[in-house]
Amino acid sequence: MCGRYTLHCSAATIADRFGVPVPSRLPQRFNIAPSQRVLAIRQQTNGNRELVPLSWGLVPFWANDPAIGNRPINARAETAATKPSFRRAFASQRCLIVADGFYEWQTDGRHKQPWYIQLASGQPFGFAGLWERWDKAGSPIESCTVLTCPANPLMQPIHDRMPVILPAKSETEWLDPTAHDAARLSQLLKPFPAAAMTAYRIGTLVNSPTHDTAACIQPLPESNSSDPQQRELW
Repeated sequence: MCGRYTLHCSAATIADRFGVPVPSRLPQRFNIAPSQRVLAIRQQTNGNRELVPLSWGLVPFWANDPAIGNRPINARAETAATKPSFRRAFASQRCLIVADGFYEWQTDGRHKQPWYIQLASGQPFGFAGLWERWDKAGSPIESCTVLTCPANPLMQPIHDRMPVILPAKSETEWLDPTAHDAARLSQLLKPFPAAAMTAYRIGTLVNSPTHDTAACIQPLPESNSSDPQQRELW
């Protein structure tokens, strides 16, 4: 799954990577959590991309009340095209949720060890996402969910699933609102290559979303140790 992530690179870096206008005063975020506003990229019918704020936790368009108990922050890539909560969005309301790293917790008995995972290049990337617009009453709500897939070899010792990170070559097809071939789109939702990613252990500061500082991604001293599992992950 994916329940926390970061976006602390510069606005210029994001604009250059994704070809989209970005506000110059973009705050650095080190602990983005569910229900918060996140930055997503959508493609308009004229082909232009736009960067928009969305609420993380999808509200289905058919919900009677936006405060429904289940506002999924993740959707399984294997079933999103057919699930009632996601199938309309999968058909034509796909997005990229902009990030430059994410967190996962490795369970060892009662202990949960947080890890920070990012691309080996350190560059920002896009999670494959779906978005919805709820407008039955009052102000419309635009929300989103992150698609997940089986873990790659880097992630497997940490968790059995991971967010779908789309390679740059797949982003245009994923964003195209006129693309409706569910089988073809589903083929894009693969585990990102493990060799292009890195992971290291961090402290438990990240466990609380109230902590949103660079200290959240500070490596633990043992992250450079000779532990066999650590060597496997790196």
